[in-house]
Amino acid sequence: MEQRTLGPDGPRVSRVALGTMTFGQEADEQASHAILDTYLTAGGTLVDTADVYSDGESERIIGRWLGKNATARDQIVLATKGRFPITDQPGPGLSRDYLRRALDASLYRLGVDHIDIYQAHGPDPRVPLDEFALFAEEAQAAGKVTHVGLSNFPGWQTSLAHALCRQHGARPPVSLQPQYSLLVREPEWEIMPAAEALGMGTMVWGPLGAGWLTGKYRRDERPPAGSRLGDDPNRGLEALDRRGTERTWRIVDTLLRLAGEAGVPPAQVALAWVLQRPGVTSALVGARTPQQLTTSLPVADLRLDPALVAQLEEVSAPQTPDYPYRFVEEISAMR
Repeated sequence: MEQRTLGPDGPRVSRVALGTMTFGQEADEQASHAILDTYLTAGGTLVDTADVYSDGESERIIGRWLGKNATARDQIVLATKGRFPITDQPGPGLSRDYLRRALDASLYRLGVDHIDIYQAHGPDPRVPLDEFALFAEEAQAAGKVTHVGLSNFPGWQTSLAHALCRQHGARPPVSLQPQYSLLVREPEWEIMPAAEALGMGTMVWGPLGAGWLTGKYRRDERPPAGSRLGDDPNRGLEALDRRGTERTWRIVDTLLRLAGEAGVPPAQVALAWVLQRPGVTSALVGARTPQQLTTSLPVADLRLDPALVAQLEEVSAPQTPDYPYRFVEEISAMR
């Protein structure tokens, strides 16, 4: 599988990364270990988790897998995140004190002595970002963290965190992890350009729109049993009433038509589109079974026809707000 570097100083990672939010929830330990085995065998190298996934169980499952596979730790880039509340970890947020405890707890659950990429899982308006920078310097100096990254940060906070890490003597973040897909293109306005300007890599999450871009959901039909929305139609960002807009259905209908014409599964087309976008280093995919994962892995080598790409970009283009984005485009064109 093709490998790329996360930023100029970050690790080499595979184009398709393994997201493990399903571990301990939709995938039990046996299935999770089989998914990890399948991913490693296929040449995948970036395994991403978070302490909040299944209240720490995702990390524990990965830790037990690493314990059974003597060489696996040296073959993967291990990334996790801290910020949100989990059982027996009071005071969640981005304070230095909390992140110290959260990191040590993640190291214990994973059964490792260091994390390759430790990420702030989201902004914390109650705490100055200096706290994260000071934590990063301390964790790197102690050898507990090789690199730091950011997840779900807006562009301005990404830039600020990068500058503060340098100011406080920490190696700056090598990666940004935003949501990005045919359904969610707003990161193109500022988040992705900020990462590119700072030399950061991106490992984007949700490239399949939490299942919306796989073809499993259809207009005027109930979500199928066993799917995310079949199990819980009000689930988070992908909730049926929240995401099931006319724009979404136009994108899904176009994707299904173009994928059918190309003879490629719609999920592969949607994922390949993300991987071909400027600034995308790696895309996170999750799975409930090894078989589900194997449908995503060939995408690392799939190249879409430019005419197909143009149609997808046209139908998925988000409505640009008048100010500041359209205004900036207009004055940028003035001579």
